[in-house]
Amino acid sequence: QMEDPIQLKEEGNKYFQASDYEKAAQSYTQAIKLNKDKALQAVLYRNRAACFLKKEEYAKAASDASRAIDINASDIKALYRRSQALEKLGKLDQAFKDAQKCATIEPRNKNFQETLRRLGANIQEKVNAGGALRIQFSTDMRVQKMFEILLDENSEKEKREKAANNLIVLGREEAGAERIFQNNGVSLLLQLIETKNAELILAAVRTLSGMCTGHKARATAILHYLGIDNICMWMSVDNEEISLAVCNLLQTITDCLLGQGTEEHRGKEEAVVLDTKKDLRMITMRLLDMLVSKKVSGQGRDRALNLLNKNIPRKDLKDHDNSRTVFVIDNGLKKILKVVGQIPEMPDCLPLTENTQLTASVLLNKLYDDLRCDPERDNYRVICEEYIKSKIDPQNMDKTLHAIQMVSGVLQGPFDLGNKLLGMKGVMEMMVALCGSEREIDQLVAVEALIHASTKLSRATFIISNGVTLLKEIYKKTKNEKIKIRALVGLCKLGSAGGTDYGLRQFAEGSTEKLARQCRKWLCNTSIDARTRKWAVEGLAYLTLDADVKDDFVEDEPALQAMFELAKTSDKTILYSVASALVNCTNSYDTKELVPELVQLAKFSKQHVPEEHPKDKKDFVVKRVKQLLKAGVVSALACMVKADSAILTDQSKELVARVFLALCEDPKDRGTIVAQGGGKALIPLAVEGTEVGKIKASHALAKIAAISNPDMAFPGERVYEVVRPLVSLLNTERDGLQNYEALLGLTNFSGRSDKLRMKIVKEKALPDIENYMFENHDQLRQAATECMCNLVVNKEVQERFVADGNDRLKLVVLLCGEDDEKVQVAAAGALAMLTAAQKKLCSKMTEVTTQWLEILQRLCLHDNMEVQHRGLVIAFNLISADKDLAKKLVETELLEILTYIGKQEDDPKKQHIINVARDCLTRCMDYGLIKPLSRA
Repeated sequence: QMEDPIQLKEEGNKYFQASDYEKAAQSYTQAIKLNKDKALQAVLYRNRAACFLKKEEYAKAASDASRAIDINASDIKALYRRSQALEKLGKLDQAFKDAQKCATIEPRNKNFQETLRRLGANIQEKVNAGGALRIQFSTDMRVQKMFEILLDENSEKEKREKAANNLIVLGREEAGAERIFQNNGVSLLLQLIETKNAELILAAVRTLSGMCTGHKARATAILHYLGIDNICMWMSVDNEEISLAVCNLLQTITDCLLGQGTEEHRGKEEAVVLDTKKDLRMITMRLLDMLVSKKVSGQGRDRALNLLNKNIPRKDLKDHDNSRTVFVIDNGLKKILKVVGQIPEMPDCLPLTENTQLTASVLLNKLYDDLRCDPERDNYRVICEEYIKSKIDPQNMDKTLHAIQMVSGVLQGPFDLGNKLLGMKGVMEMMVALCGSEREIDQLVAVEALIHASTKLSRATFIISNGVTLLKEIYKKTKNEKIKIRALVGLCKLGSAGGTDYGLRQFAEGSTEKLARQCRKWLCNTSIDARTRKWAVEGLAYLTLDADVKDDFVEDEPALQAMFELAKTSDKTILYSVASALVNCTNSYDTKELVPELVQLAKFSKQHVPEEHPKDKKDFVVKRVKQLLKAGVVSALACMVKADSAILTDQSKELVARVFLALCEDPKDRGTIVAQGGGKALIPLAVEGTEVGKIKASHALAKIAAISNPDMAFPGERVYEVVRPLVSLLNTERDGLQNYEALLGLTNFSGRSDKLRMKIVKEKALPDIENYMFENHDQLRQAATECMCNLVVNKEVQERFVADGNDRLKLVVLLCGEDDEKVQVAAAGALAMLTAAQKKLCSKMTEVTTQWLEILQRLCLHDNMEVQHRGLVIAFNLISADKDLAKKLVETELLEILTYIGKQEDDPKKQHIINVARDCLTRCMDYGLIKPLSRA
């Protein structure tokens, strides 16, 4: 192999003359790598550009010619070759400029003159053809410039970053993506990936993702050009950003292959896409291979699992084709089982992240749920059983550990199948052996399996009869605090009942506070492994059932802060455990009300009767809530709510909603909750999750909405999202407090703007509000009437009162005659606004009930000035509406009432009342119904 650049150049020249342009280019490339002389470097680049021209690789030709020109700006051969390359790339304006420079250097060269004439004519023709072509030329020029900057190692960092960002944006545009694709862009992007520069790799991968989006033909071509092996290799790297970007690229390609692209195939393009099933199976097989490869990073394994989770099971069970799932079970179920069977403490463990095995369990569950018939499920079970049996070896405990770990992983996925696997011959015997082992790793694996087996007690028949004894044995035997905590978690799952700490006390035998201190110590120690800290949180979720533990915990601010920080991680178990611990600390779990007679009966029969711990009484709970608020619990909860739904499950959402409701109990704390993002966080909890969770979150929103300024608590458009949760509480199935506070919130909202009033009407709240206006409960009737008082400002609501065939107006009139002053104030206000806005309602009021006049007179003589003023306004509206109606009123005692009030001396305290009475009399005088009066 030659190492002299000059000899290599001569060799390249010989190959070129022999028309072997590939070998010529190789010789020039080798020379470029060895050469240090600038002048020779320019010659080598322009010679290689000539090779690329012959090979019709025009972008590379232009790039090499540019490098030669950078060294020698008047290199006429390099300029001409770049002109030729640019012309072929369709960049006529740039090609023309290079030809012009050549003609300037050698004005008598006929070849240059001819090139100029040809290019000029072509440019003129293109310009005349319209603006679209000019845009295309401009795009081509931009693409070329970007690649030149990116592929030039000497380019400034700032220029490279700008070019990379511009390329990504261009790749997302259909026109830009097509120009990149047509101009050898995929090859150049591959060169960027091969630079091993993280920023350039990210730019290239993101550009490729944009190019693939919505275009099946282009996505297929890019997949074949890059190669699925390369894509999986890039996704396997231990760089989170690159791994995620490549994962997104593969997802985009998969979407296109599955027919989720948006392009319309025309002509030959459709023919490019042949058999997408073949490509999809190839991708699936490579992803399954990634699961068991030691070369794949933990992040890469997670990406492969996520892609399988997203694309293999059917999205709609109405679709009968589950062939992708069946294919994965037949070809990859054992590989998924191998992942869930990994033991991080063992030396031969595959690279994993904290989420890898849980994600694999989720995949097992999704695949099992996607099966359509019993034979398919039986096949799934048989594969699992045979694979696990092959790992059970009494003579090889390490091998057996993996089998038990697999069972544990299945229990976190398709639980019923996992429960069956527990009953397999040899499994329980091995678990007993592991529990009795002196090795801590054996004990830990056994405990984990027992914990997962006790998740669904109603179906964990095998564990209920065997698990408690095994866990007790490990709990008492082990000296390892980690294993003791894990055993305690399992015992709590099996033994704790109905939100009380009886089961906990029964098993922990007085050591709960000691274990809780250890858990808090682990929480605060950021240097220990993530798994131990996760166990600490899960342990506290159960230990805080003990009232002494929860009281100590909320006073340990460093431990609280450590737990809040952990809540930001994307781990389902951690989020659930944090939420559970907070529910325990705030006593926001459901408690069974003890019937005194049954308690006495239980004591008489010498049965255990759980009693309320002194520290579970209201004063202690309030104190703990205040401490949690001071520690910043709202910000932690708001952060948890932002987690993906796969991480923050419906059960976790319900727990978070319970905590929020407990925090909102004291009106003085609600401002703090809003300031720390609690209002915003509650909205999604009120619309998604379990029914109980949605009710709790809606109630917490109602508490905030009842007393807060809506513009501050729910700024912008967010306030409109709160209306539906509040309306959902106007239901006879909800308790009176929920009804009442929802009505208060809606009253507050309806007083803010007509847009909000319209939103309440659109949510069909009016019939419910009217129903509560009939309620026997004084506070509910008052709140509903006040809400209606605000709503009647809206024209649509007014129209409903005007419409025939309803008793809405009658109800409001009768409520004006109620003894409850607050109800009277609200009803009279509503009637005053209705009669002012709709003249039809003035005459209708006199027809709905025979008591209308008596009620009106009582309002006008009321001791409460607010009620009296509203009564007089109603009288004025009736008089102003119609002369005949005014005459009818003048003929009653109402005239004496108006005269009595109107003749009173001016008084600043009730001047507004006197003025309205005088206005009524003035209007009657205008009608000629009465003569001018003289004041005494």
